[in-house]
Amino acid sequence: TLPGGEHGLDLDDMAYLPGLHRVVVPAGQTGTLVLIDPDNNALTLIPGIAPQAVKPHGRDQGTSSAAYGADLLFASDHTDKSIAIVDPAHKRVLARAALASGSDYVRYLAEQHELWVTEPEAAQIEVFSFNAHAKPMLTPKAKISIPGGPESLVFDSAHHRAYANLWKSKTVVIDTTTHRIVSEWSNGCEGGRGLAMDAAHARLFVACKEGAISVLSLKANGKVLAHAKSGEGIDIIAYSPILHHLYVPGSKSATLTIFDVTPSNSLTPLATYPTAEHAHCVAADNQGHIYVCNPHGGGVLAFKDPEIH
Repeated sequence: TLPGGEHGLDLDDMAYLPGLHRVVVPAGQTGTLVLIDPDNNALTLIPGIAPQAVKPHGRDQGTSSAAYGADLLFASDHTDKSIAIVDPAHKRVLARAALASGSDYVRYLAEQHELWVTEPEAAQIEVFSFNAHAKPMLTPKAKISIPGGPESLVFDSAHHRAYANLWKSKTVVIDTTTHRIVSEWSNGCEGGRGLAMDAAHARLFVACKEGAISVLSLKANGKVLAHAKSGEGIDIIAYSPILHHLYVPGSKSATLTIFDVTPSNSLTPLATYPTAEHAHCVAADNQGHIYVCNPHGGGVLAFKDPEIH
């Protein structure tokens, strides 16, 4: 259980940050970032990202997404619709930047020193340039219109591309240098949700809300290479490029399914574990540690990959 989570938390986005060797969990209405050390599950708390919520639930308060870059954390503050720039070493907020609309995913594009924030209510992605001189600062740079979206966001830095889902059956391809959509791909889903990428094999994994995973080719204009069923209520997914395993929680089925992804793009289920109802988000390091959010339990469930001994 996370501090302050005794009565449940609105947990959503969580991720493993290789630069910090920590899993970051934005702890909902507590307004705190929780960092988990995967070596021993020790917790580090960074409070003050957002004011502690005055009501128990609601995405208009607290924090739900964070990214890491330039030795800093960037985290959403839903209370005043802003991004907090955070020094993780000293556990303090250095500056804030106002958003044009309510945020969902926060992602840092290191190659261009940019922060991208998805804003579904405004059907757009807001892009900020980051300046670390003297005082860290985010400056609005562009707004990318995403009619019918956006949901999720991943970068393919080597090819200057970003990928985001529409709410239905499409994935959009964005040129990160021009900030324009250059293609739309049919992803094989009734409703697209989370994304994960395998850069080494040029493939994109798309989570389908109806309980399936699609594998898309980045070389063949989004051709669907494979499609596999999983637990119902899929949202956020995670991939280990070292183990070649895809981690897929189902919020309705209350399961975590682990797929082995072969070079020929087949998805082979390795194991399915019980989780909890509404457990829809996941993060994994490359050493076999897997973390699944447990919103109603106000905490995180920790698993170990079955191939790690």
